[in-house]
Amino acid sequence: MKTPAPTPAATIPCPRRARRPARTARAGFSIVEMLIALAISATLLTATLAALDASFKSYKSTTDSVSTHVVGRLVMHRLANLVRNGENFGPYPVNPILTPEIESTSIQFEVFPDPYADVREVWTIERVTAAEPNGPFALNATVERYEDGELVDESTRTLVRRVHDASFTMEYDVGPRLKRATIDFTLLPDDDQADRIGSSMEAPPVRMVATVAPRRLDIE
Repeated sequence: MKTPAPTPAATIPCPRRARRPARTARAGFSIVEMLIALAISATLLTATLAALDASFKSYKSTTDSVSTHVVGRLVMHRLANLVRNGENFGPYPVNPILTPEIESTSIQFEVFPDPYADVREVWTIERVTAAEPNGPFALNATVERYEDGELVDESTRTLVRRVHDASFTMEYDVGPRLKRATIDFTLLPDDDQADRIGSSMEAPPVRMVATVAPRRLDIE
């Protein structure tokens, strides 16, 4: 009689341990990389601020130069009109035959606003010393108004300030008669002190020169 073969014992599977996901290294910046990034950022910021500061200074210089040109042209136009309509000019040279030209820091003439009335105005335009920040010189106009030969009014006004230099060259003929007058003045940039941007960049001086002949010949 055969003995039955022993049945194999049922194998109990051992529980497997769950695999943990592999730890991945987190991406980050090292201290050296952070320092390099900060250095690059600081360099770019410095370059941007320098370019912005240069643009501000250039804008200030340009606006000062344009403003000075406009003021100078207006003053020159006003002076030219006054000389064209003036009479009896002065100062007068001692000997117009030998020295017909005279250069002065002032010019004087008469204007007759109403030819049908006994009214005349004596204009004196002269270079005067002015205190800073309006100096070193200024062009002033003094007007004396006469009616029936009597002085009735006198006023002084400033035509332009920040004048570096100003001169009037008058060429006379025998008479006395003014042939022509040359107006020459140089203006410095007239910037507002409150709006000044600290910079060594300044607008250059503006020089205005014009030669004018009177419409009337002042013959006494």
